[in-house]
Amino acid sequence: MPLASLWCRGVDGLRAPRVRVEAHLEPGVPLFTLVGLPDTEVKEARDRVRAAIRNSGFDFPLGRITVNLAPADLPKESGRYDLPIALGILAASGQLPAPVLNGQFQTYEFAGELSLSGDLQPIRGAFAMALFSQQETDAEGKSAPTRFVLPAESAEEAALAEAGEALGAKSLLEVCAWLAGQGELVQARAKSAGAPPVFPDMADIKGQAQARRVLEIAAAGGHSLLMFGPPGSGKSMLAARLPGLMPPLDDAAARESAAVLSLAGRFDPAQFRVRPYRAPHATASAVALVGGGSPPRPGEISLATQGILFLDEFPEFDRKVLESLREPLERGQIHIARAARHATFPARFQLAAAMNPCPCGWQGHPNGRCHCSPDQIQRYRSRISGPILDRMDLLIEVPALPAETLAQSGGGENSARVRVRVEAATARQMQRQGMVNARLGPENIERYAAISQEATNLLTHAAARLDLTARSWHRVIKVARTIADLADSPGIEKNHLAEALQYRRPFVEST
Repeated sequence: MPLASLWCRGVDGLRAPRVRVEAHLEPGVPLFTLVGLPDTEVKEARDRVRAAIRNSGFDFPLGRITVNLAPADLPKESGRYDLPIALGILAASGQLPAPVLNGQFQTYEFAGELSLSGDLQPIRGAFAMALFSQQETDAEGKSAPTRFVLPAESAEEAALAEAGEALGAKSLLEVCAWLAGQGELVQARAKSAGAPPVFPDMADIKGQAQARRVLEIAAAGGHSLLMFGPPGSGKSMLAARLPGLMPPLDDAAARESAAVLSLAGRFDPAQFRVRPYRAPHATASAVALVGGGSPPRPGEISLATQGILFLDEFPEFDRKVLESLREPLERGQIHIARAARHATFPARFQLAAAMNPCPCGWQGHPNGRCHCSPDQIQRYRSRISGPILDRMDLLIEVPALPAETLAQSGGGENSARVRVRVEAATARQMQRQGMVNARLGPENIERYAAISQEATNLLTHAAARLDLTARSWHRVIKVARTIADLADSPGIEKNHLAEALQYRRPFVEST
């Protein structure tokens, strides 16, 4: 049988289209050719496959070998094609029974990177592959179950998607024995949830009553947050405790987060349903933050999907990097366009940022150490543009704590008690509108976040005095809706709106 074909699955953004791997043998001068738009990683499969076949006890066939990866216009990357290429060569050369890859085995998809010894190495995107396969339908509009043969670790990852059968193998030899009916492959099972993650506790925070309140509101409604204050006032400590206040991810959110992390090779099955917390350094580039490259890969904002993106020293990020956050903050996704590739990744993250009030950091501190001029302070703050500030739901000053507060034993409420209120408020939002308040669009605000006439009068007066934009107007209402949910109030009253406006003061006035 000089020709053999089997199925694999590529990666194209968050998509995982099927790829047919065809191996053809013919007499001639020994030559191994790979066609079908392979990148460097795929081209190197020739050497890995040759060594793996020989070290697994098989003969590498002589003559001209042509391997085609179809469709030809889909760029192929990574070592996921090693296993199907090796199996195709073995079947085409007669070392596997001729009909072995036909019939029932045509319903299987193979993927795995081979070491020189023939052992199978994990691949990126196993969860995304399984999840995308579930979305495919046949000509009749029905979804057919998918069967995967993967490296053992990747099979455990794919099993979490609950999208079909995932068989795990440790080596090329194991897969060949199974195909020849001389062995069995173990079906991977989704692991049950382990011990709940341990997050830093709110009880560690002393003082900062207003900051603690704002953190609770941010957790309950999924709101973006900017904290500013002198060094050591607790901004980073507060941000680190935000994930511990939030409810666990539901099935859809957990799968979306896992799919993105899987594509980047950073998914840990033990952390399934745990909200990601990303904190890139201020030197991160725009590509590192929003994604890019060739082929396009997800950036930090996508890796933080359904979780928290914390940007410390906010003004120290390059201004172009910060401006790149504007689209994903509004749309919840990022579209990356390159000359030959386009990719769209989710970016439904919650932004938490922290900054100092001035270049030296000590403006407003009782020690009087700040000697920054008004011009220096203005230039420092102007690194954050108006459109970015306009997209922040909550702006809060975190002042320095006096020594007496630091000397007190114990802190405030622990995270567990705060989380009870947050989960109750979030449940009200999901029951009412199916999403957290921060994601309400302008078209849904009047329906789900109607405010009383007294509150409307207050907001109208405040909008004129504070020069609120239309976007700020809507964000104030959404924050007020979250405050009302925390109070178990069916409507937004004047006191809820007044508190929301307190967290929306102009930046200069706030400091």
